[in-house]
Amino acid sequence: MLVLIDNANLYEIEELYNSYPYDGVTTNPTILRNEHQDPLKLLKSIRELLPSDSQLHAQVISDTTEGIIEEAHFMLDAISPDLFIKIPVSAEGLRAIHKLKQEGVNITATAIYTAMQAFMAGKAGARYAAPYVNRLDNMGADGVQVATDIHNMFRVHNMESDVLAASFKNSQQILELCKNGVGAVTAAPDVLRQLIKHDATFTAEENFEKDYYSLIEEVKGIHLKRDDK
Repeated sequence: MLVLIDNANLYEIEELYNSYPYDGVTTNPTILRNEHQDPLKLLKSIRELLPSDSQLHAQVISDTTEGIIEEAHFMLDAISPDLFIKIPVSAEGLRAIHKLKQEGVNITATAIYTAMQAFMAGKAGARYAAPYVNRLDNMGADGVQVATDIHNMFRVHNMESDVLAASFKNSQQILELCKNGVGAVTAAPDVLRQLIKHDATFTAEENFEKDYYSLIEEVKGIHLKRDDK
């Protein structure tokens, strides 16, 4: 399962990559707005910061097929030809996904709330479908189950698409998707840090260190006693 960072803060991204080799970064207009910087320059800076084999996902804001395609071309030229273009699943968006796929563009279908939205996006040519797990939970649905259903539908029908699940409240949701074989997730830095954090591990580490230095002192004491003889 690929694990991506859902954030556009350069410091956060660099810090996370220094601790673990993540698989890329996802952004959207809201995430970019939070950084209060020129969005195009920021996306270029993120792309330059990331390893060459890491993915970068950026979203269009146009709501017509023609506008989406024009914007996608601009972003690919300005940022990187391997950029993943995020397109909300609408009738206009599906048409744009289909046309851009024919050009070989990497597409992430986003703002997905039902399994059939994802299935149709996959048929149109989207490489990834991004269901909003926690938002679905907040709407009274089961976000993990919807993402799992999408994954299973893609596999049953031998489609090239994968799930890129987004919107997480906690690491348990990611664990469930990992157990179910989902292809990729993207989460905020605080959720990602919880994936490896456990107080028992920290306590064990402390105890091992104390025991080691206690042993060293014990060995020193033995040597001193021998020297006295």
